Amino acid sequence: MRIIPGLKDGASVEKTIRLVAQSFRVANIEAPEVDARLLIGHALHLNRTQLIAQSDRVLEAREVNVISALAARRLRHEPVSRILGRKEFWSLMLEVTPAVLVPRPDTETVVEAALDFVVRGGLRMERLRILDIGTGSGALLLALLTELPNALGTGTDISEAALEVARAVTAAVGAERVGIRISPLGAFNATGPFDGVEAQYVELVRALGAMKLAYLHVVDHSSMGSPTVPAAFKSDLRSAFGGVFIGSGGLDKAQATQMLADGKADLVAFGRAALANPDLVERLADDQPLNAPDFATFYTPGEKGYTDYPALAAGLA
Repeated sequence: MRIIPGLKDGASVEKTIRLVAQSFRVANIEAPEVDARLLIGHALHLNRTQLIAQSDRVLEAREVNVISALAARRLRHEPVSRILGRKEFWSLMLEVTPAVLVPRPDTETVVEAALDFVVRGGLRMERLRILDIGTGSGALLLALLTELPNALGTGTDISEAALEVARAVTAAVGAERVGIRISPLGAFNATGPFDGVEAQYVELVRALGAMKLAYLHVVDHSSMGSPTVPAAFKSDLRSAFGGVFIGSGGLDKAQATQMLADGKADLVAFGRAALANPDLVERLADDQPLNAPDFATFYTPGEKGYTDYPALAAGLA
C-alpha cells in the first residue's frame, strides 16, 4: 500500500504537491498545501520559487521515496518544523530536535511584552542581563538579544541535548554575548550527583570554553541542602573553561570578598540576596543587614516577593 495514493516515480513536482496535499487534507492536517510544499521543497532542496519554476520536473524513484517518508511522518501528525529540523521564530531560523519544544508563533507575544517593558523604561541601550530558564531552543533569549544590542544573555537547561541546540543557534547573535550557568551537584526535581559527574562537567565546560562564551557561572547549592561542590572541582571547571568565571551559592559579603581575593573567581553573583534587597550594593558597601528572602513567594505570580522588598531607607523610616 502506497503512503500517498497515486504517487510514483515519473510524477511531476506539481502533481506530487497535489497528491501529498490531498492526503494531508484527508488526514485533517491544517494547511495541507503549505505543509506539502515545505516537505517536498526540503526533499528536493528547492525553495518556493524553484518549486514553481520546476513544476514540470519529473521525479526519480529515489526522490519519491524521500518525499513519501517525510509525508508519512507528517501523516502521523509530527510537526513540520521537527521533521525539517528547523523553525523560524522572530525572523530567526532556529534548530529544533526532539530534545526541545518547537517554538510556537504565539510565544512571540512574550518577546513583545518584554521589549515593551524595556522600551517604556528607556532601557533598550542599557547593558541588560537576561536569564532564560529552561531555554530549550533558545528562541526567547535569542529573539531578545537581536533586539537589545547591549544585552547579555544566559540560557539554562537541565538537558544537555537541549543545550547543544541552544549553543548551535547562538551563532545568530555571537558567542561573546552569551554565558552559561551550571549547577553540577544541584538537587532539584530528583536530580543530583551521579557517577562520573565531575568528569562529565569538566569536559562539557572545556567544550564551552572553546566556543569563547562570555562567562561560566557555577552555582554551589550547598546552602540550599545540596551536596557541596568541592573546591578542587570548581578549580578544574575554571581551568577547563579558560574564560570569565563567576562563583555563587549563598555567599555573604565576607565569603564573596575572600573568593575574589583568593583568585577563585573573576566575579561573584548574588541571587536570593539580590531579589530580597533592591539596594543590595549599598547594603554590602555599608555593612548593613539584609532582608531575608520569602521562600513562599518564589516562582509565584504577582509582585509579592519580587518588587515589594523594602529598601534600607524605607526600612529605617
